[in-house]
Amino acid sequence: MFIMTSPPTVSLCCSPLATAPLSEQDADDLAGVLRALADPVRLRLVSLIYASASDEVCACDFPALVDRKQSTVSHHLSQLVKAGLINREQRGKWAWFTIDEARFASLCRVLDTRCG
Repeated sequence: MFIMTSPPTVSLCCSPLATAPLSEQDADDLAGVLRALADPVRLRLVSLIYASASDEVCACDFPALVDRKQSTVSHHLSQLVKAGLINREQRGKWAWFTIDEARFASLCRVLDTRCG
């Protein structure tokens, strides 16, 4: 049985930064996503998923890969899922994580109008 537990993929808050000033709400929304990435462990987790040959990583593998306890890894993964940057799929006992490509593409477009 597979259960997907992640927020729906949606575009980020706003137009590219270079095209118009952010509203207060848009700035809050974007800051929340950037805060989710502004941690070395979370950046490593994202990098490990991106670099995975299968484009997914089991939660069971992360503690050894980042040299952190399972509870710490779970906290960081939940923050990334909450921000919509990664997707979580439950498979039996373990959760598997993938990158939300559309969300990262959206983030790229907000930060740089040259992103496609």
